[in-house]
Formats: sequence, C-alpha cells, structure tokens
Amino acid sequence: MAEKRMAGDAGVLGTALAVVLAFSLAQGSWEWFSAYLGVTLLAVVLSFGQVPVWTPDRRAAYGWSLAAFSLVVGLCVALTLAPALQRLDWLFPMPRTRHECAESGRYESLRTQAALGNLAGRDSDALAHTQLMQSRQAVAGCLASTTTRWLPVYALGTALLVSAGSWSWERARARKAAIGSD
Repeated sequence: MAEKRMAGDAGVLGTALAVVLAFSLAQGSWEWFSAYLGVTLLAVVLSFGQVPVWTPDRRAAYGWSLAAFSLVVGLCVALTLAPALQRLDWLFPMPRTRHECAESGRYESLRTQAALGNLAGRDSDALAHTQLMQSRQAVAGCLASTTTRWLPVYALGTALLVSAGSWSWERARARKAAIGSD
C-alpha cells in the first residue's frame, strides 16, 4: 500500500510544483490572487498528497518523498505569503529595503518631472498625476523584486519545518506501532 501512495503522491506533487513554479516565476507585482492560488494548491497537496510513511527498509525512498512533499508545501506557502510580504512591514521587516524602494519612487517622480517639465506651466495637475503614478509603479516594482528574492528563504524555512515535523511524527508513530506489535 505504501508503494501505491508514493506513486500517487508523485503525480499530484509534480503537478502542484509545476503550477506553483509557473506562477511564482511570473514578473511584476505580487497580487492577492497569488495568495488564493497558493492556498488552493496547498489544499490540493494536503488533500491528495500524503506525508510519506516511515519504513526502516526504505529509508532513501522515504527521504526523497518527504523532501518532495516538504518542498512543495514550502513553495505553496511562499506563493501564499508573497503579496503580504510585499505589503506588510511586520511580516517582511526590511526597513532599509523599504526605504530604498521609497527612494526609488522619489527618484522616478523627479525623473518624470524632468522629462515632462514643459507641462508644469500648462497643466500641473497632469504632471502631478503622472509623477504619482510613476512613483507608485517604481516602488511596487522594487518591492516585488525584493519579495521575489526573499521568497526562497520563506519557502525553505517552511519546508524544513514541515520536514522536521513530519519526520518526528512518523518516527513516533513507527515506534508506537513497534511497541504495540511486541
């Protein structure tokens, strides 16, 4: 039965991994829809994929299955957290990074003013609006790229927690079963 579960899990996990990678490698600002996708994929993985069962005679297969399961869960969690990481200071406490992104927005605003300086005398509202839009776009792009660079840390951290927790739980279950069969 364990052989059948491992084979079935590989297909589900492979599919989830492909979808997660497709969306996580997309360019641009992280939107809340990616959180929905991450939660959906996490639900699929947790519903159809199962934590591998520890068997002492199949350690290598167990290790690979546990690594695959944990890494996919980590990717789903990272995809879910991406928009929040980009927007919430307490979840992604990188004050210097956020300050540099704000500075990037100010620079873009000044660059826009220099490029469209001839509008200042005729339509200052249009210039101000354009400056604001360019500034927002620069800040969003900066935060998106910074978030994308840090997502692997969150994904790996989650994978390590899932792996350690699953391994501990399965080892305890196997010990309990061994004691009960004696």
